[in-house]
Amino acid sequence: MCWLCDAKTPAAPLHPVAAPSEHRWSSRRAFVLAGAGAAALGTTGTALAQVDVGKSSALRKLVPAERLEEAAGQQYAQMLAEARSKRALAPDNHPQLLRLRAMARKLIPFTLPWNDRARQWRWEVNLIGSKQINAFCMPGGKIAFYTGILDQLKLSDDEAAMIMGHEMAHALREHARERIAKSQATGLGLSIGAQLLGLGELGNMAANLGTQLLSLKFSRDDESEADLVGLELAARAAYQPQASVTLWQKMAAAGGGSGPGFLSTHPSGPERIRELQDNVPKVETLFNQARRGG
Repeated sequence: MCWLCDAKTPAAPLHPVAAPSEHRWSSRRAFVLAGAGAAALGTTGTALAQVDVGKSSALRKLVPAERLEEAAGQQYAQMLAEARSKRALAPDNHPQLLRLRAMARKLIPFTLPWNDRARQWRWEVNLIGSKQINAFCMPGGKIAFYTGILDQLKLSDDEAAMIMGHEMAHALREHARERIAKSQATGLGLSIGAQLLGLGELGNMAANLGTQLLSLKFSRDDESEADLVGLELAARAAYQPQASVTLWQKMAAAGGGSGPGFLSTHPSGPERIRELQDNVPKVETLFNQARRGG
């Protein structure tokens, strides 16, 4: 998963990290990319997807998207408040945070073809001081990176953009919504047909999903979809596709499936790397066009 991958409530307390000109990170105002890039879609072009991930599961409709996004936003705000109280939330002028927000601005314009709901999202990007190798994007476009994933893996911009694209893809493909729908429908013994006619218990539960989101884990198919959609998003934003391969090679070297946080829920075996290698040629033309400004 991602933030859903054990991220939201770290096992260890957040570690304050010194910014270049500060001893500790101070409180800062929220940064919001309110629909950033949405209007730009009219000029960026929306060519058909080059990677093949099939259609999103209709099962996700059992959970109201609006309520899930609202619950995710509340959980995200609580997480930021906790980080701020520990002086671990990066200020707006922190170099690594500026770097991440610049990436988001490049990626966001290419999200709408994957999910029209992204038109309404108020994207946010924040950076938390922690040794954890982790990053996530909650439903509704709430993104966070931990400094550990940038520093310990020594990520290039292209590699970091692949992670951001991957996490955005989980939100765009509504993997959390689908996982919750499946678990709740099973746990409550509800028939899909009945729930499509009236959401009932699932509709009521969607308003209080914070705890469930924290324990959610994505399937291997979800991870594969996020890899490929993220690869295409990054290529369209002029980030080098081959970086998707070098990223997961670094992940494997850092511990693969045996590590904490991101690594424990994102196994980086040969199969994953081979799948990315097979799909890199599919998006090379997109990357070349983007690099030329076309």
